[in-house]
Amino acid sequence: MRRDEINCAHRRRKILLIRKRTFGVKICVTKMSTRNCPGMDSVIKPLDTIPEDKKVRVQRTQSTFDPFEKPATQVKRVHSENNACINFKSSSSGKESPKVRRHSSPSSPTSPKFGKADSYEKLEKLGEGSYATVYKGKSKVNGKLVALKVIRLQEEEGTPFTAIREASLLKGLKHANIVLLHDIIHTKETLTLVFEYVHTDLCQYMDKHPGGLHPDNVKLFLFQLLRGLSYIHQRYILHRDLKPQNLLISDTGELKLADFGLARAKSVPSHTYSNEVVTLWYRPPDVLLGSTEYSTCLDMWGVGCIFVEMIQGVAAFPGMKDIQDQLERIFLVLGTPNEDTWPGVYSLPHFKPERFTLYSSKNLRQAWNKLSYVNHAEDLASKLLQCFPKNRLSAPAALNHEYFSDLPPRLWELTDMSSVFTVPNVRLQPEVGESMRAFGKNNSYGKSLSNSKH
Repeated sequence: MRRDEINCAHRRRKILLIRKRTFGVKICVTKMSTRNCPGMDSVIKPLDTIPEDKKVRVQRTQSTFDPFEKPATQVKRVHSENNACINFKSSSSGKESPKVRRHSSPSSPTSPKFGKADSYEKLEKLGEGSYATVYKGKSKVNGKLVALKVIRLQEEEGTPFTAIREASLLKGLKHANIVLLHDIIHTKETLTLVFEYVHTDLCQYMDKHPGGLHPDNVKLFLFQLLRGLSYIHQRYILHRDLKPQNLLISDTGELKLADFGLARAKSVPSHTYSNEVVTLWYRPPDVLLGSTEYSTCLDMWGVGCIFVEMIQGVAAFPGMKDIQDQLERIFLVLGTPNEDTWPGVYSLPHFKPERFTLYSSKNLRQAWNKLSYVNHAEDLASKLLQCFPKNRLSAPAALNHEYFSDLPPRLWELTDMSSVFTVPNVRLQPEVGESMRAFGKNNSYGKSLSNSKH
């Protein structure tokens, strides 16, 4: 009898245990049914296989607590593809919850973003080079005008090293007198560099005002050029292609260094560089003679040439034939060099004394008479246009030359990103001549030129 009683007791316990489990399932079904979602057996059944700690979390989401009112960081996790709450809602209603749409809209893939080609609209073509085309454009992100430098990529050759060099250097340069790189867009066919839009360049500006620029404007342009060069030279960067076309002029008269395709970061100790740099008219004699060891003095020769051109209205050394002709034009004014005036010149690869006419040096005013019209202009030009590279004035030294002594002292105290035109009474003067009509009778520099170029 005892065995029968014991067996009966075991049976009662099993029945009670089964009832408890069954009751537990009914509780789950009752709670899930409060969503009024018929035909949800397929969703409810798997609950029996979910561990107890997970089951409690799922049930909590069915309470009055709304998971879509969580902070944005949590909302992103709730909206993941593998989240049971989202799958449950979508299958229960057959459409996305309005609250889901509200939180998803800010990250819509159709919104304009930096780094995307469709975030910029091309307005007009400004120019075309051997490997790039420049367009005037408009940013859909902030509505500002931009210059789009579209570099064509060759499948065999890949991205041009000059484009990579320009982008990598400009990303780290932040200065009022250096063109600002806004964005980089890389696709299979093109690499697009997005720059701030600048209305014209010094070449076009001088074409609009032939015969030489206003002396005060020359001084402001030269000061800004030296300011930008001083900034990059202090960071051991050489521009290596200074010419009026690469000096942009904004509608307010701000000058900006541009086109760093040939620029190089000069390491220490110095490496050997190519002598195929700088447009012929602005290339220094040491590079023309085959020197590949140069420093910041390379850029300073170009500064001297541009300085003379702004004052005189014509290029300083406009070689028409070849390197030989270019050197002859330089030696005609500055004198044919020898070991006394230029130590080491005979060891340069392309210097053959018998190939050059012997010229004696002259005063610069004999070649460019307008230098004598401006105080200290001839002296500054002569210290920049030195055949022996080590004798050329550096950018910081040139900024402190007497030629700039009548400018406001505050110009030397500006921060890197501050424009010279933030200083009171610093402004461009009206240029003299018939070409002034291109800017309007009110002498306003706020209007873009007809043939604008980046």
